[in-house]
Amino acid sequence: MKLRFFAVPMLDGEEESQELNRFLATNRVLLVERHFVSDGPRSAWAICVSYLDRGGRPAPEQGQGKRVDYREILSESDFAVYAKLRSLRKSMAEKDGLPAYTLFTNEQLAAMVQQRATSLKVLEEIPGVGAARVKKYGTAFLEILKASQPEPLASDPIKGNSTETGTH
Repeated sequence: MKLRFFAVPMLDGEEESQELNRFLATNRVLLVERHFVSDGPRSAWAICVSYLDRGGRPAPEQGQGKRVDYREILSESDFAVYAKLRSLRKSMAEKDGLPAYTLFTNEQLAAMVQQRATSLKVLEEIPGVGAARVKKYGTAFLEILKASQPEPLASDPIKGNSTETGTH
């Protein structure tokens, strides 16, 4: 993992914004952290990007690869959980001002559902999910995953020990 820092001025920051966008398009972004630095007319966004280097190659275009329809892969009940995770991801990403896929990809969300993840450790074992994302977002996703787990079947304490109460 590598880090790259950007400063995007609030006034006349178009060139810096374009540079940031070019960088994001040619690298696999793991996390984007941003902070506003208030300094009057020199105010700017300080941005730290954690990324994996793609060697300058652009990211694959949307639709270039085969799109996965998770309705076909997941059971109806699993897809319902997956949809809840996507909704949570969208709201959290909007709150943080990030693209949704930077929190977790669709593939990672599906893996959470398929693996019946119930701990932060299990989330970290999903390919591409790092400790930083698990620490920041994992608990909220686990709440949905745990709530969707089927209740264990209660064993019937009387079953097998029943006595017939009939007349003789």
